[in-house]
Amino acid sequence: MIRTSLAMTSIVTNVRYDKFVQQAREWIQAADAVAVLTGAGISAESGVPTFRGQNGLWRDYKPEELATPEAFARDPKLVWEWYNWRRELIAKARPNAGHKALVELEIRKRNFTLITQNVDGLHDLAGSGKILKLHGDIWRMRCIECRSNWPDRRATLPKLPPHCACGGLARPGVVWFGEPLPEGMMLEAEHAVDSAQVLLVVGTSAVVYPAAGLIPLAKSRRVKVVEVNPEATAYSEMVDCSLRGAAGEILPRLMEL
Repeated sequence: MIRTSLAMTSIVTNVRYDKFVQQAREWIQAADAVAVLTGAGISAESGVPTFRGQNGLWRDYKPEELATPEAFARDPKLVWEWYNWRRELIAKARPNAGHKALVELEIRKRNFTLITQNVDGLHDLAGSGKILKLHGDIWRMRCIECRSNWPDRRATLPKLPPHCACGGLARPGVVWFGEPLPEGMMLEAEHAVDSAQVLLVVGTSAVVYPAAGLIPLAKSRRVKVVEVNPEATAYSEMVDCSLRGAAGEILPRLMEL
């Protein structure tokens, strides 16, 4: 297993690091099918808060206290105030070099699937097309009465909580704690990984399931797994190549011809 870090220049020479990047690049170039799993880290590089830890607090609430069906049933206005605040923050963000490199990879590979845990829509803005959004999309709404589903890109909503045309209460189009993923979504993700020769894992701590389970699935199918993350994760010792650093720095290098 190959493991190195951009921050290890005093220990690992640039020549050796380049060798590791080159090996990952060769695997990607040789692959007929590539799957990519992205997490909050790639969005954090664009300025999107991760909403984890102390920095994730909003009005002394933790995300786990707001992103649940129970919280919405109890106080939909409060939950929507939090999501409205999040939408305003995310609206200021722009795709970074990492997002754009994945668009380039999609253009090059006929069989390509981008599996994301992010709800911010930055992959869409970058130009990605083949996206499986495991946790939904913050820029969509869903009526709890008629089940209608529609996009709404307004950063600031004029009235909270918003309502559907039918008069029913609308909720964010995301997956909350305790809810299942959209029907069939995980099966599609598993199929994409199972069919790939390379799985690129970018900016995820690999602790949120079932998404994190795609990594051992790939290994069981002898798929080459390349991890790009600033820090070590639970699967760093398992993957074939772990490159430590920012997605915006490493992914463009992996796309070099």
